[in-house]
Parts: sequence; structure tokens; C-alpha cells
Amino acid sequence: MPEAGGYGTGERVKYAVLGCGSTGYHVAMELSRKEGRVLVLDRDEGRVKELRDQNLDAMIRDISDPGFLSGLPTCEIAFVLTGNHQANLAAVRTLRQKFPQMHIVARALDPIGAGMLESAGADFVLYPQQVVARAAINQVNRLHVSRLSQRLHDLLAGWEGTLGIITHKNPDPDAIGSAMALAAIAGNANPQKLTCRIFYDGIIGHQENRTMVNLLDIRMEKMEPQTIQDCTYLALVDCPAPGMNNTLSQRTRVHIVIDHHNDGHGLEGAAFVDIRPGIGATASILSQYLQELDIPVDKNVATGLLYGIRSDTRDFKRNVTPQDLSNAAFLLPLTDSDLLDQIMSPSLSQETLDVLGNAIRNRRIQSGYLFANVGFVRNRDSLPQAADLLISLEGVNTALVYGISDDAIIISSRNRDIRLHIGNVLEEAFGDIGDAGGHPNMAAATIPLSYFRRVKNKEELLSLVMDPLLKKFTGLVGLDTEAGNEI
Repeated sequence: MPEAGGYGTGERVKYAVLGCGSTGYHVAMELSRKEGRVLVLDRDEGRVKELRDQNLDAMIRDISDPGFLSGLPTCEIAFVLTGNHQANLAAVRTLRQKFPQMHIVARALDPIGAGMLESAGADFVLYPQQVVARAAINQVNRLHVSRLSQRLHDLLAGWEGTLGIITHKNPDPDAIGSAMALAAIAGNANPQKLTCRIFYDGIIGHQENRTMVNLLDIRMEKMEPQTIQDCTYLALVDCPAPGMNNTLSQRTRVHIVIDHHNDGHGLEGAAFVDIRPGIGATASILSQYLQELDIPVDKNVATGLLYGIRSDTRDFKRNVTPQDLSNAAFLLPLTDSDLLDQIMSPSLSQETLDVLGNAIRNRRIQSGYLFANVGFVRNRDSLPQAADLLISLEGVNTALVYGISDDAIIISSRNRDIRLHIGNVLEEAFGDIGDAGGHPNMAAATIPLSYFRRVKNKEELLSLVMDPLLKKFTGLVGLDTEAGNEI
């Protein structure tokens, strides 16, 4: 069978497909549709004839032969895709030896073969079974999210009355942005018969959070027993269950729970539950709903959601997933960049500055663990800011900042020791006496002062109570309190 192609001396083509079985054929056809001319090599004469009949530039070559490149044009990118491992390995070696700058994609039949192809010079190894598995999982996940989104929309469309959307205690940007988005979805699903109210407990203390609420014109109400009773339905965002990081009774029936922390308890009566611990922010989940439902996104809602994702992932450097990045990309062109800049650059309050100063002044470091007592605090949101600052100190792997308010001891922790899950440690240390938990590298705890509310000297009380509490923590992490460098 005569050769085809009509290439002149020194001519170059961009793509070559070596081996045109089922995988090679689909790659060749896709490239020819999108990129134009593709050179195809295969050892089967009948196969080459069929390819030529389909207007593909096909030639007969045995790619396991070191001389298979003779008479061929130079290619920029080669796809080595036969079903024969030895042939693929030989071709990769030949291509890499003759064309050091060529980009080579090679097909592997198993993980061991993949390693050998990489060692031979393949820039990227394609393992079809793995690709199929990932594609199947991604498609199932997308289908699941699509159905979840529609189920939430249908549920809200059928309700009448008032939906109370409850954020966690002392709500952060993730909780606030998520509440805004859920209200927007409800407004799209049933604007005539369903109204929304957003509730919070504690305080909105962090200056960035207060700026966010003011600039985005978010109406948030202080949670009171009577206002909750006035609601026909209840939704929790960014907290996993009644009584977990919120002041609801554990017996309270909630109808919707959307969160990215660990599963809660007592959700049997909930009509809709979407808890995904693997995702970086609850705002990311709500962003997916808006995309799947094709709901027009108001610039304030988009700005709130994007800031929620950025805040909870610490500008995409902590607990971030590809989904978070994809959702942020969706939101970015819809946001108000000027508002976002103003939210992220607020003035620092005097109390926050004092707390930061106390944390720096009172720090103690032992074997990479930093402990800082900031004393009495009114703005509990200043503690995580202090923890964020102190974890950046040289030699510090875990920072634990604690203070006391009128009704609780508050602990905020940051961690960069990959061997330690700080959320689990805080939950084990303080979960039986308070509300504690979090992620591997950030966590918090709140310990109510049920028996000490009448004590006037809070700072003295903190010193007395924290010693046994910290001993429990240091025991769990295996820290020798007698050793270490104390500063």
C-alpha cells in the first residue's frame, strides 16, 4: 500500500497520533475537527486504509521500530496511544531521543507501566481506566448537585409563610453570604407566598463582618425565642444541627440544613439536608445551587458569596477544593469589586488592637505550641485574628488563643502541623463541656460559664479555669509541659 501525506522536506505538523485503536481514533477525530491536519500512524494496513477513506492523514508504521520516524515530518505534540505497553515505551524513548523539546502524551495500561513511561520521557501519562473513573464520579457528583438544587427549589416553591434562616453564633462572612443566597433562592422559588428573615446570635464583632453587613445592606435580626416561634420554617446555614454552634434547643425542628462541617445529630425531621465536609465553604455550596438553577445573581449576593469563600479558605490557601475555585470563578464577574475592596480593608478597632497586643505580650511557646491569654474580651471575633497573626511566628506550628467574655471562655486555634487535626483535638478536649470542633488547620471552642456568671473578676477566673483545661489539651497532643522553650 503506497504512503500518503504529501509532506515536503523539513515540513512540520502540530499533532501526531501513534496507534489508532479506539482511544487513538477518538483523539485523532477530535483533533482533526478542532485543530485541522493530524498525522496518524498505525501498523495495520487495513486500518490505515479506513482512516484515509475518512480523510485522515494516515501512514503505515510500526512504532516499536527505532526507525519508524524516517521520512516523517517533525511534530510538536505526539500522542502515543496503542494498546501495547512495550510498543508505547519504545516509541516514547525514540521520540524523546530524537526530539528533546517535543510534548509527548502516552497511554498506560496499568500504574506500573505509567511510571515506566514517565521515566522514559513522557510529559503526561494517560491511564484511560482512571480517566473514565474520574469522569464517571464527576458526572455523578454534578447530577447529584443538580438534583439537590432542584429539590431545594421545589421545596421552597411549595411553602407558605416565613422562612427563618439562622447563621451560627457570631456569624462570619461564609455564614452571612450563605444566608443571603438562600434568601435569594427562596425569593426566586416563591416570591408571593414565602418571606425570609435572617437571624444571628452573639455579635457581629469582626470589623470586616460589620462592614460587609453594612455595605451589602443585609438585614439581620438578633435571634430571640419569640421571633423563632413566629417562623413557619427554619433553615440552618454554616452550622450542622440545632444546638451546634447556635443557641437553638437540640429538640428544635429545623427544615433545611446546609453546611460544610461534620454531620450533626437530630436531623431526622429535616426536609432538606446538604452537609459536605470536603468543601471549603458553605457559600461554595450555595453558589452551586445558583448555577444549577440558573438564577440571576444580584451583585450584593455575588459579592457576599465570593467574600465568604475567600474568607473561609483564607484567600484560597486553606481547605480549598477545585469546586471552590470553580464557584469563585463563576461569582467573580458578578461581584462589585469596589464593595469587595471596601469590605476587605476596614479600619481596625481599638479593642481588636488591644487584643492583638495582649496576645503578643502574653504568648508562651512550648515545643512549637503557642498559648496566649488575651484576658477579658467584648469582641470575640478578635481572637481568630490574633490566632492568624501568631501562627505566622517562626517556630510555631500550633497557636491557641483564649479569652473570657461575660458568659463563656472562648478559644481560637490555628495549626500548620500536618500530623495534627486541631478540630478533632479541640472537640475531644472541650466538647464534653462546651461547643468545640473545626478543621485540620483551624478550630474554635466555646465553654459556657454556667456556674461562674456571678464572678466579677473574669480575668482571675480565666487563669484558674484554664490551667486544668490546657492540661487536658496538652495531654491529648502529647506535649511535655515541663520541656520546651518558654517565651
